[in-house]
Amino acid sequence: MIVRTLQEARAGRRRVCAENWESVRLVLREDGMGFSFHITTIREGTRTPIWYKHHLEAVYCIDGEGEIEDLDTGLRHPIRPGTLYALDRHDRHVLHCRRTLQLACVFNPALRGDEVHDADGAYPPAEDQEANAAAAP
Repeated sequence: MIVRTLQEARAGRRRVCAENWESVRLVLREDGMGFSFHITTIREGTRTPIWYKHHLEAVYCIDGEGEIEDLDTGLRHPIRPGTLYALDRHDRHVLHCRRTLQLACVFNPALRGDEVHDADGAYPPAEDQEANAAAAP
């Protein structure tokens, strides 16, 4: 059984920060669950392009207000508490944050934990991460 608090995880290595967001990663690949679970904060007034080419993600809005823009269709969907969106086709999208968003996110495959977005807004594929870890001295 795994038991963690958000406060404990935020104070340790499970907190990852980037320019537009902060992610506290409560369940990671090392936990052996087959997915990772994060509480992510998107900063107010930001625009974050994302394209998870190697991962599927489901996101549930706990608090805040924003919009998700599908870059392939041009459709925009409001995000507010109670909204869930699932990126089931590796959807290229932009998160527009009007009021700080607090999101619960699930990734498959699970993240290692230290990932940040690359130039495309993606995380590296899990197999690349494993190969890089194995090759490290």
